[in-house]
Amino acid sequence: METSIDTEVTLNGLVVNRVPTPHGGMELRICPSSKSKDRVAHREEISGRPESVKITPSATKPDSMVQVKLAQDAMDFGFLSGTTMQDSRTTSGLCVVPVEESDRVGLGDDVLVTALLNEVSKVRVCHFLKPTPVEGTLLSWTRVTNIGDEPFELEHLSSFVLSGLTPFAPEDAPGRLKMHRFRSWWSNEGQHESRSLEDLHLVRNWGGWMLPNERFGQVGTQPVRKFFPFVALEDTEAGVLWGAQLAWAGSWQMEVTRRADQVSLSGGLADYEFGHWKKAIQPGESFVSPIAHLASVAGEIDELTDRLVSLQEALLPEPPEAEKELPVMFNEWCTNWGSPSHDKTIALAKRLQGSGVKYLVIDDGWAKRPPEAKAQSNGDWIVDQEKFPHGMKATCDELKAMGFVPGVWFEFEVCNPGSKAFEETDHLLHRNGRVLDVGSRRFWNLNDPWVVDYLDQKLVRFLRENGFGYLKVDYNDNIGIGCDHPDSFGEGLRQHVEGVYRSFERIHEGVEDIIIENCASGGHRLEPSMMALTEMSSFSDAHESTNIPIVARQLHHLMPPRQSQIWAVLYPEDSPERFVYSLAATFYGRMCLSGPIHDIGDEQMDVIRRSIALYGEVAPIIREGRTWFVGETPWNWRDPEGWCGVCRVSSEGDRAVVVVHEFDRKDSEEIICDLPMEGDWKVSGSLTDETTGEPVLRGSSLHFPAGKSFRGYVISLVRQ
Repeated sequence: METSIDTEVTLNGLVVNRVPTPHGGMELRICPSSKSKDRVAHREEISGRPESVKITPSATKPDSMVQVKLAQDAMDFGFLSGTTMQDSRTTSGLCVVPVEESDRVGLGDDVLVTALLNEVSKVRVCHFLKPTPVEGTLLSWTRVTNIGDEPFELEHLSSFVLSGLTPFAPEDAPGRLKMHRFRSWWSNEGQHESRSLEDLHLVRNWGGWMLPNERFGQVGTQPVRKFFPFVALEDTEAGVLWGAQLAWAGSWQMEVTRRADQVSLSGGLADYEFGHWKKAIQPGESFVSPIAHLASVAGEIDELTDRLVSLQEALLPEPPEAEKELPVMFNEWCTNWGSPSHDKTIALAKRLQGSGVKYLVIDDGWAKRPPEAKAQSNGDWIVDQEKFPHGMKATCDELKAMGFVPGVWFEFEVCNPGSKAFEETDHLLHRNGRVLDVGSRRFWNLNDPWVVDYLDQKLVRFLRENGFGYLKVDYNDNIGIGCDHPDSFGEGLRQHVEGVYRSFERIHEGVEDIIIENCASGGHRLEPSMMALTEMSSFSDAHESTNIPIVARQLHHLMPPRQSQIWAVLYPEDSPERFVYSLAATFYGRMCLSGPIHDIGDEQMDVIRRSIALYGEVAPIIREGRTWFVGETPWNWRDPEGWCGVCRVSSEGDRAVVVVHEFDRKDSEEIICDLPMEGDWKVSGSLTDETTGEPVLRGSSLHFPAGKSFRGYVISLVRQ
């Protein structure tokens, strides 16, 4: 039993303070070790203002390193109900207690454990902080245990709470704090939003007692809708940021809360108010929150997101051997538009032989549909014998004989009208006692043993027996607030997400070395837990639009580029500028080609081969490196102007790849791209449309000649 608490420790380049609160609780505060000496004492009182003559305003309002609320808790005063579930009676009564041996079971000695107890509520809470392989980052999660004789209902539990922001100002830091988050809608993933707390109206009130709060998140089983599960706070004067990213594929929330002079960041599962989540905890039972990735850096937002992306990378399982060179894909969706066949597939393969493409993926339309079907009718997963008369194995065998890894599309979590599966209502998710219908989809109950066996036969066995090496998993809608469960819709959703995780694990266990692509109408599942279960993710459903380079670039803030699959849909009528514009965008991540490749001319095919060859040369930099952002993200993604790109430097620092896209051009000036590297460098390879002169490296700047609008460039550099 640990009977004493070290109130200040250094973990992984961060100073971690566990600060006692007046009522026996504990706050958690972190900052970079390099900035710890810059922290200042906070004022104890406020005087000299008109409102402080008769009543003394509060300079501080204590927080808790864990926020937890039970159904029986009364909310605190201050107009909180409906805006936040923080500061419940249970939270306010948490007191620090010794850490027991049982609290550390399965944990390494490096994990920092804090135990708290509310004797009245019969709640015991443990908070965990774990160092990671990436300096300046930590993992945070919590566990709550019912130590009483009666069950209680849990309505809110944080994965993390960071308090006391900012420690570099003695007062309420007016004009210097910014919140960062990333917005997302279908085919427009990853818009960075940076707003001052004054813009958000998160200014302290005169008394300091209330909790101005910005609670945001997502409700449903597509975790990247409206926002990514990310939040950061920046002290622009001190040059320090704090940030968090949740690893969870269901409903989630983040909160930015003004506590008198200071600010807190917190997040975790969407609570009962926000996501209808309530869970019964039986006597002796425990519940563990999802994991949050935390980071704090001295620098700017790019450096914070680089740390969090590096942490995602560090936590990924070792990829299959086939993935280490980042093979190029061809997906026939934008070729056949839902009508693939054996003959079409083999014709594509013959056209692509010798190009460098490795994965050839058969998308939707391979399964049999009833004659009356006008849209998807999946769920039975029976091969259409008219399209594949010799079965899928014959197609896969022929592809493998030609040197390709065959791939196939499934949307296995749902079923559509016209399938027998659609009528298996006992095995589908329900809400309010009725089958849950969303558009043309119903959703399997992935925790039902019958469904598990069904998918083992229809999916896992199908992949294994036909010899597929690549699986594209799509997920084109979500279940919203949740599904029937005795505790709540939100708990039904939470358990369903755990069923999703187990489904992906079973695929990996059942099909050796399978490569899984995580697609959810593009980028609706771009969060750490799903990306850890899959080898790569579809970056977006933006397949042909001009915003593709913008989305692909922005995702460098949020996911490892080696997992970001970007499409180039190529047409024979494309101008040289458009052709290279599309190909160059794939160098922001993983290259995937599509389009009527059989109609592509020989000159265009030569450009494709050269592009794939250059991609192979720079793939090690995409796989392991550091991204620097160049240019400015366009304000209007639909009709972009200006230019932007990335410079990605290898982990050894001796190679770099620069990807630049220019949009609607309003002048005839050359583009000057300043590079972050020092020393002497030279161009070792490039991809350009050759309609003007080549880009030129002058010192530490690349100069791109003026030409038409919407052009793309890839420049490979080596240190001399």
